[in-house]
Amino acid sequence: MKTLNRPFARLALYAAALTLAACTTAPPREPGAMPAMAQAAPSTIAVQPAAAAPAPAGLPHVVVLATGGTIAGAGASATSSATYQAAKVPVDQLLAGLPELGKAARVSGEQVFQIASESFTNEQLLTLARRVQALVRQPDVQGIVITHGTDTLEETGFFLNLVVQTDKPVVLVGSMRPGTALSADGALNLVGAVSVAASPESAGKGVLVSMHDEIHTARDVAKMANIKTSAFASPWGPLGMVVEGKTWWFRAPVKRHTSASEFSIDRIQALPAVDIVYSYANVPGTALDALGAAGMQAVIHAGTGNGSVADRIVPRLNEWRRKGVVVVRSSRIPGGFVLRNAEQPDDKYDWIVAHDLNPQKARLLAAVALTQTRDTRELQRIFWEY
Repeated sequence: MKTLNRPFARLALYAAALTLAACTTAPPREPGAMPAMAQAAPSTIAVQPAAAAPAPAGLPHVVVLATGGTIAGAGASATSSATYQAAKVPVDQLLAGLPELGKAARVSGEQVFQIASESFTNEQLLTLARRVQALVRQPDVQGIVITHGTDTLEETGFFLNLVVQTDKPVVLVGSMRPGTALSADGALNLVGAVSVAASPESAGKGVLVSMHDEIHTARDVAKMANIKTSAFASPWGPLGMVVEGKTWWFRAPVKRHTSASEFSIDRIQALPAVDIVYSYANVPGTALDALGAAGMQAVIHAGTGNGSVADRIVPRLNEWRRKGVVVVRSSRIPGGFVLRNAEQPDDKYDWIVAHDLNPQKARLLAAVALTQTRDTRELQRIFWEY
């Protein structure tokens, strides 16, 4: 009988290790029951460095901050690519299974959270940003990689892009399949992300997302599919690619970010309440009224088309604006951008347009901006520049 060649054998061992890690922590299931998604763990796990992957001296030091997600997930079998438990495998086992990391950098890891990313809160965003900021200030750290669930990866990346002051590479990475699945994408994605973080060419480009061999700016990228490994895309295209550990660049971000940002995590203690109201045919004002009564400080209206607002919603938005709530007109359309004073007289209503930011990213920019100003002219400038 033929033996597996070394790469396939090693990947088989890697998958087996992930399965074993999941089995040691997963609750028992009834026979035939589908594995459930992992529930959110406590908001913060004690930050403890994991063993560094072996690497020659002189390579850049990249710290992997683990937060959970599918890249740390495990399924019941090798064919369980969409049904699995997220956030099961600790960072030390992720790193130990990939000796290839040592060819790109001296890698160490910290377990910051162990949760599925749909459970991320504002408080966890702040905690993660503070840890990233502290690490990039260390002269012995040349880059950061953050393993993250894909559901809100784009939001965390954009938030860090706004508030972390650094030119050092900060790269988010996830996977669409758990490491136990056939054709799992997490291992190669992680190797690629570490290669991007270790590359001097990545410096000064803001927070990046490395997935499926592509390199995106965290500002633009969004999850566009939920069952494809090519799930992430940017409306204006990727910045470059990472192939066999080498980065290839084709464009650079032009919007303000990181070291050029006027915002800093050092000055943000909490984020104000900013909520999203989604529009559709026959939309009532129920959600808007409820969120306004709950004390929102700004509302992102995810409108149709060019950020259109239904006739029955306009008076409600204006009422909340008179009460001091900031109104931002966004669009549920994944491409294009909202034009000011088109569809609605934004100047007359004292509304803001989100430009090309999707509603979830507009929420984060509004929240960060409101920690600094409530002047709508200033807020509109911020939406143009970031």
